[in-house]
Amino acid sequence: MGDLSVNSSIFSSRDGSDPPSVPPSMSIDKLLPALLECFGIILCGYVAGRTNIIPATQAKGLGSFVSKFALPALLFKNMVLLDFGDVIWPFFFSILVAKVTVFFFVCVLTLLVADRESRFSKAGLFSIFATQSNDFALGFPIVEALYRNTHPEYLQYIYLVAPVSLMVLNPLGFAFCEVQRWRTGEPHQQSKLKVLGLVILQVVKNPIVFMVVIGVISHFLLCQKIPAFMEEFVDGLANSFGGAALFYLGLTMVGQLKKLTRSTVVALILLITAKLLVMPLICRGMVEVLDSGSRSSMNHTSLSNYAFLYGAFPTAPSVAIYASHYNMELEVVTSGMVIGTFLSAPIMYVSAWLLTIPWMDSDPLASALQHVSFNISIISLFALVWSIVVMLLSRKFHRSPHIFTINLFVAQLLACVGMIAWNFVAEQDNFLGQVLTFTLLYGSLYSTYIWPGLIALSLLLMRKHEEVNFRPGLTVITGWGVPVLAVSALLLTGERLPNTIDSAFFYGKTQVMCTSVVLFVSIVLCGVSLTLLSRRTQDYHSLEPGSLSNSEEDVDLPYNTHTEQPSAVGSINTDCQTCECGRLQSVPDMTSSKEEATIQTGQCSQQCTSTSCLLVEEEQKVADSQSTDIQLTRHVLVCLLLTVSLLANLSSCLWWLFNTDPGRLYLELQFFCVVANFGQGLISFAFFGLDKHLIISPFKKRLASLWQGWGQEVTGSAASEEIRLTCTQFLTYHKEQCVRDIVHKKRCGQRSTTETFLGSDMVQWLQSVGLASDAGEALAYGSRLLEGGVIQHITLEHGFQDEALHYRFT
Repeated sequence: MGDLSVNSSIFSSRDGSDPPSVPPSMSIDKLLPALLECFGIILCGYVAGRTNIIPATQAKGLGSFVSKFALPALLFKNMVLLDFGDVIWPFFFSILVAKVTVFFFVCVLTLLVADRESRFSKAGLFSIFATQSNDFALGFPIVEALYRNTHPEYLQYIYLVAPVSLMVLNPLGFAFCEVQRWRTGEPHQQSKLKVLGLVILQVVKNPIVFMVVIGVISHFLLCQKIPAFMEEFVDGLANSFGGAALFYLGLTMVGQLKKLTRSTVVALILLITAKLLVMPLICRGMVEVLDSGSRSSMNHTSLSNYAFLYGAFPTAPSVAIYASHYNMELEVVTSGMVIGTFLSAPIMYVSAWLLTIPWMDSDPLASALQHVSFNISIISLFALVWSIVVMLLSRKFHRSPHIFTINLFVAQLLACVGMIAWNFVAEQDNFLGQVLTFTLLYGSLYSTYIWPGLIALSLLLMRKHEEVNFRPGLTVITGWGVPVLAVSALLLTGERLPNTIDSAFFYGKTQVMCTSVVLFVSIVLCGVSLTLLSRRTQDYHSLEPGSLSNSEEDVDLPYNTHTEQPSAVGSINTDCQTCECGRLQSVPDMTSSKEEATIQTGQCSQQCTSTSCLLVEEEQKVADSQSTDIQLTRHVLVCLLLTVSLLANLSSCLWWLFNTDPGRLYLELQFFCVVANFGQGLISFAFFGLDKHLIISPFKKRLASLWQGWGQEVTGSAASEEIRLTCTQFLTYHKEQCVRDIVHKKRCGQRSTTETFLGSDMVQWLQSVGLASDAGEALAYGSRLLEGGVIQHITLEHGFQDEALHYRFT
């Protein structure tokens, strides 16, 4: 929800009084340097990998050193020196219960949603992803910077919690991965007993787990002191962990975001939400419940805040090693690790900053939230106007599910208008104006809560019945009628609070409860619909348009063979047959036998000009399939992102309802909710405001023409020479092999064939023979061949692209 507070106060207690001023339990002075140190080293590692200063093979060696030598030594040292007397065990068990809760929640949800062929591997690795934090390389320096001067004992909890996760939760995830291997028939195990044995063996062989056990035993045998003869050796290995681990993390990030597909994007949104939003909230909630009998309220608050920060630590890079070991879900894990790591930095910094500022007067805080709402509404308003105009001009609004999407846009637009109007009437003594503005604001805001669930339901029904089997009018009435009924109930039964500028608490506790019900219903509807939709969608396609389809539509013919079509007796036309996609290279050869009369197909060699060319029709079918799949993907992603914002709003409502003193972290959640509620237009603009045919394609053509003209003026001769050399090299050494490998004779008309290849096949071939190291170089190489006249598109309408487009050699 928006800027929820009582009597304009976010930090006020239930009785309306401000809490007593207490000194902060952490120091933020060293937090920014610690963050700069950590992410600076990560950036160095990324640059080293991107520029190939350290190749991938050498990076694996560094990863082995970090995970098999440096980290085990660090754990051994700290387990020996750990002082169990200072441990607050309720806090430890709170974090453990929170991790177990998130682990099983992600596991069960994945088993329900994922396709049957890979659901066990996804359940195991995704659960580990959501619970195994980067405690040592990234978390420890941040905790040390925050708590060394105030609560140095907090540092030891990292060494307590992390090994438990490695020894208890990770083996369960490994078991799911081994079950997946067993089900797919990989030659590693034959029975369930062997699966169990392999899991136990892998856990025992893990040097991290092994050294933790040895460290705990040594803790009691050595009386919390490392012998002098091995102290320097252990310190040397342990001290090498920090920088090496962060540098290796940067190396592992290189090239990971290029692997994003629709399925990975959907999984990433859910996993990052679980790791960076759900985990911190559950950690804090568990501490509030299990550590309620703490020795002092101040210490209890400090522990709950520390639990929130601990939950926000990003995923450890070792999860990518697990995914690589099992060769399962590597794209999701590596991409999620990159995105989660950089998203965690602002979350941790803002959280720590809010926890260290002194208590502020309630009025400036409420005013700040009001100003943020107003500013983000203005920006979102322009984005929504643009998106609605694009939707109208593209004429998609009359088709499902776009007919519902434009209703979502209108609701978001009205919510922004309502917030802008509320900014002017909130402080005026105009009761009627406030009520009317509130009705517009929350009627439209509730509508933005309802529409994601209705859009997800329409997507499910479209996939199930090919077209929505209910009337759009009924859905539109539901999308607007339910919010109107909810607001009407508030106006009739709610009690307006005096002297409040907070629209989210205009009708007090009744409004909070009403908002919670609307949010809960929408989250359930959207979640169930997307879950069922995912279970029906077994084959996920790439977000990149070029890799959505490689189907040939049964038009392939054996290379260097002639297609013969039997003809009925007496039906042979002795006239030349005109190719339907251009002129024939040879005249059809007619046979004189009436019983075996056949027509030799012609060879199409010129530009396709006929609208009935089978290859052109195939490309159009592929383009239509791409457009349909991309639109479905966009709607799914929008529904997911809006559901995440709904979850944050529901957490905000429940946080206030069940906490007498919400605390300072509540302010962070409130700012997030304000941006999520009134910044929805930015999400809509990102997915629907840049239409390919209206915006992207004309802009790209214009930019390409400008770039081409500038390039010819500046580097015309050099570019021409490069094209000439590339074409000469290819024609001399590689063309014959390329023709044998990827060129196929395909039917382009009823009586004609042509020898073509797909642009995507050429890109793969150039990489396989070593002419290009990656897809980008292969695309540039193919573009030079096209500019040099070696290859051409069958209609001359497209440049060289890594897509299912047909090209021929000239």
